[in-house]
Amino acid sequence: MIDVNKFESMQIGLASPNKIRSWSYGEVKKPETINYRTLKPEKDGLFDERIFGPTKDYACACGKYKGVRYKGIVCDRCGVEVTTSHVRRERMGHIELAAPVTHIWYFKGIPSRMGLVLDVSPKQLEEVIYFAAYIVIDPGDTGLEAKQLLTEAEYREEKAKYGNRFVAKMGAEAIRDLLKQVDLDKEVTALKAELQTLKGQKRTRAIRRLDILDAFRNSGNKPEWMVMETVPVIPPDLRPMVQLEGGRFATSDLNDLYRRVINRNNRLKKLLDMHAPRLIVQNEERMLQEAVDALIDNGRRGRPVVGPGNRPLKSISHMLKGKQGRFRQNLLGKRVDYSGRSVIDVSPKLKLYQCGVPRPMALELFKPFVMRELVRRGIASNIKNAKRKIDREDDDIWDVLEYVIKERPVLLNRAPTLHRLSIQAFEPVLVPGKALRLHPLACEAYNADFDGDQMAIHVPLSDEAVAESRLLMLAAHHILTPKDGTPIVTPSQDIVLGNYWLTQAEIGREGEGMIFATPEEATIAYNNGDIHYHTIIGVSAASMPKKDWGAGHEDSIFVTTYGRLVFNSLFPDDYFYINEPTQDNLKQPMADKYFLEDGQDIQDKIAEIGQDLVATPFKKGFLGDTISEIYKRYRVQRTSEYLDDLKEMGYSASTISGLTIGMADVPETKTKDALVAEARKKVKQVSKMFRRGKLSDKERHDNVIKIWTDCKDAVQQEIAEFKDQRNPISVMQQSGARGNISNFTQLAGMRGLMATPSGELFEIPVISNFKEGLTVLELFMSTHGARKGMTDTALKTAQSGYLTRRLVDVAQDVIIREDDCGTDRGITAKAIVDKDAGLIESLYDRLVGRFTNRTIRDPQTGEVICPKGVLMDEQMAQKIVDAGVQEVQIRSILTCNTSHGICRKCYGRNLATGEEVEIGEAVGTVAAQSIGEPGTQLTLRTFHTGGVAGAEDITQGLPRVQELFEARNPKGRAVISEVDGVVDKIESNAAEHLQEITVKGKIDTRVYTIPYTAKPAVQEGDEIHRGDKLIPGSIDPKELIKVTDTLTTEEYILAEVQKSYRTQGVDLADKHAEVLTRQMLQKVRVLDPGETDILPGEVMDIAEFRDRNRDVIISGGIPATAQADILGITKAALETNSFLSAASFQETTRVLTDASIRGKNDPLLGLKENVIIGKIIPAGTGMPIYRDQVPKADVQQPDSVYSIADLEKKMEDENKETESK
Repeated sequence: MIDVNKFESMQIGLASPNKIRSWSYGEVKKPETINYRTLKPEKDGLFDERIFGPTKDYACACGKYKGVRYKGIVCDRCGVEVTTSHVRRERMGHIELAAPVTHIWYFKGIPSRMGLVLDVSPKQLEEVIYFAAYIVIDPGDTGLEAKQLLTEAEYREEKAKYGNRFVAKMGAEAIRDLLKQVDLDKEVTALKAELQTLKGQKRTRAIRRLDILDAFRNSGNKPEWMVMETVPVIPPDLRPMVQLEGGRFATSDLNDLYRRVINRNNRLKKLLDMHAPRLIVQNEERMLQEAVDALIDNGRRGRPVVGPGNRPLKSISHMLKGKQGRFRQNLLGKRVDYSGRSVIDVSPKLKLYQCGVPRPMALELFKPFVMRELVRRGIASNIKNAKRKIDREDDDIWDVLEYVIKERPVLLNRAPTLHRLSIQAFEPVLVPGKALRLHPLACEAYNADFDGDQMAIHVPLSDEAVAESRLLMLAAHHILTPKDGTPIVTPSQDIVLGNYWLTQAEIGREGEGMIFATPEEATIAYNNGDIHYHTIIGVSAASMPKKDWGAGHEDSIFVTTYGRLVFNSLFPDDYFYINEPTQDNLKQPMADKYFLEDGQDIQDKIAEIGQDLVATPFKKGFLGDTISEIYKRYRVQRTSEYLDDLKEMGYSASTISGLTIGMADVPETKTKDALVAEARKKVKQVSKMFRRGKLSDKERHDNVIKIWTDCKDAVQQEIAEFKDQRNPISVMQQSGARGNISNFTQLAGMRGLMATPSGELFEIPVISNFKEGLTVLELFMSTHGARKGMTDTALKTAQSGYLTRRLVDVAQDVIIREDDCGTDRGITAKAIVDKDAGLIESLYDRLVGRFTNRTIRDPQTGEVICPKGVLMDEQMAQKIVDAGVQEVQIRSILTCNTSHGICRKCYGRNLATGEEVEIGEAVGTVAAQSIGEPGTQLTLRTFHTGGVAGAEDITQGLPRVQELFEARNPKGRAVISEVDGVVDKIESNAAEHLQEITVKGKIDTRVYTIPYTAKPAVQEGDEIHRGDKLIPGSIDPKELIKVTDTLTTEEYILAEVQKSYRTQGVDLADKHAEVLTRQMLQKVRVLDPGETDILPGEVMDIAEFRDRNRDVIISGGIPATAQADILGITKAALETNSFLSAASFQETTRVLTDASIRGKNDPLLGLKENVIIGKIIPAGTGMPIYRDQVPKADVQQPDSVYSIADLEKKMEDENKETESK
């Protein structure tokens, strides 16, 4: 076997008949498969052991030779080679056809490759191939033309007229003869000359022909190889036949299809030997052609061949295509051994890097390791004995299992695997029961809950895999999300509730005003019942000497609560004391107001600042901020310890608090009845006005909706003002543990208006709340929304999953390839602001984690804030924003010069680690996951703009993201200006129902017509630039790129993607959208080939275009010109340089047809193509720079080298010295 890790690239091409024969180990002559009596393969049949190898390892068919010692011998009795049965997966056979047949891929594909080579229409081709017409091959000296079609009657007539002076044939043989006649060089030269004069559709077809002919010429494939003389027979173990219980056989569909080919082929041979009439032979040839078509691609032409129960048979093409095909089912997704699956359960006792594995599961997963250890320790005498012990579950195996799983992480995965945090490594801990146990803080990354979710577990086997799991994949390292660099391991539910309750303060609790020298003293007082967690106390700052208290406060007494004192014990000793949940307190010492002044009574201080403490318990958001801050200061190790301590503290505090919910905790609203009565009165008035004809039905509807919405808002306002620190529902909602104001309103206030199935709103509101209970009518009205919610979620999940798949496919080969690409280009980063939605993304957000491309100076003083080429961290970005800088030149992925990837400087910080990105990071896949994973949180609906006259429906949410990445014509398209200039006039043309906007440019004047109802986005006298909107709506990127440049278009797409995500509350880093936008603009379309050998209209990589031009420019020729071409992600993924990646994505047969004609060479640069061939992926530790490192011996050279004689003399001298002393 070839070592896959050794080869550099993979090429595909057309197979010549001789090539097919060279692959083959013998000809299959009979349609038989196996003998049903002996169950042995038939001779010369589809399973023949002489052709494909033995069915049993190292045993010939007749039994003369058995055993490895005869390896390689061919049995003289049965003719079978003695070897491993594995060869039946590799050895191919062939069928010699009695008449040539065309390959359906090349004849039926769009465009028809045969048709283009021969310059014959597909319809005419079909008539010839399936024996409906003759085609003239050699007109001789007759009046016929080459490639002219003749019906049977015409052929007879011409034959009678001219005899043998011309040659005309039908069927694949005719096509083969014509293809052999094609002189590629001559045709290409003629076509190039023709292109100078052709226009329109003829030109397009000529370019297509030229493209195909050029491909044949360059690849070394011959056109006549598209017609097959021999059919390869794939190895038998890839089309198996198995016996079922009842003695019947189940077989792969391919065997049936091969059988039809062999039967028809044998019948044709017989007919030819018998010299049967031409008509009968032609009919048999046509049937053979159809049989081979069905074998290669059943159903592509005519009705498919069906098996029992009218089920179409699966042909070779079907075995490659789709989710169940060879590519996606077997090559990109494999089943692995050493894996398990079980329901998950929560275990709060675990550390962040641990997971609980049920004992029986762990024993099965680590069985080989346990067996080896049992033998090594002498507990079992041999492996067989050890296996028996494990099967019996003897008592002495459990200690060995405990020992074996130490230091061996396992991987846990939860489907759907939306982003890389859906697979993480944990150290296993043995637990009773049958459920896997998960750490509560790991749930958010997995999006797991415990209502029956299942997870899969995998054991890394090799030492390298174990090391990578521990160093790169351990859950304790995954604290930040790669999406935006914020912590993903944030506390929730009970942990939030507990810490919120712990940090509450109450005026007048027992022991208020007591002062303690140390935190330990306070704990003793609490244990004695003298103080409560909520009691406000004083503590000496001197008891915590490592903390920074700010100038002059090292020996002061500060005021806090006992709960906050306990909470602060979670932080590192040298971190600030957190007394209030503010950003200031996270980054600097506590505010002065909390310290007692000299001689001040603590009760006076409590009276002064007590309410500040009461108003500031620590909520969920603030706990997340503490995690970010600890991570920035102390990195991974300390943060994961803090998280575990926070979890323990939260659970213990929420247990002590004893918070529960009862009906009595739902408060009564005082004003609801009055508000509802008032609203009803208003609705009556509106109906009255409608009956009198003062309002249209739509106005009446809108008014009623507004009245009820205002009513609900007023009720909600009253509930929002209800804040009782002792009410459990209020505490849960305010702490961020569970629920929001809307849930609270539905419990205590009113449910409000409900949506109809079409998305309109019912005019009758649901006035009841859940505490009162709904009436029957109200319940019925509520059901529409609930059902719609469920169906929307299901649809959205599928849409979002498919989007992720396309994104991954287009970006999977984007890897950090080098340190610096050396570009001097970049982009100008400024805040993204939208007219309607306001600030989308601040300048600060856009700067953090990026490299500067120019020196940044203070706009007032001119002093340097940040030099060029510096990675901006949070402090630097804040400093730049505070100085009033409005825009900054930064390095960007959009302008990176690295081919097939990105450099470190253009990418900047790796958001998941907070450090500069490493070479080998698969940033493309991470970007695709970061955009795809929150897709389910975006809305599915396309919102209306609220009835504004003239404004079209603007697409939002998930459909808008798809529209952008697929570069589709947007809904509600905006008209854009093609020139820089001034808006001269805006005129309404009522007669033609249009408006006209005149833009006066520097060189010419343009007039744009817009719909009569549209509201112009510009006014007369406005100065505008190319690409500016003239009416509201979405710009079509394909138009924008024509009037502006690539970078402007990329920045527009980036801003629009950010708008879609951030308006839905999903923070996404710019760089992820940049990676994908760059992939959409990697190609250029050649306008004029100049003196290069590129074809006009050809779409190619920018890098390849530059390379092809460089040689021409150096030799003084005229270079080709091209324009940037924007491709949607699906098209971009199919246009990739890797045919393996494209074929495994979509349109498998089309991609492979095209690749084989061109003789494409796959350079194996991306991840997918390497996974497909089983080679280690060229990212991360698979990068050559890491794999090819040779360990160096670190040997220290001694200062001086002594001989033995010198050493002896030295020792003698030392001994004398000692004696003399």
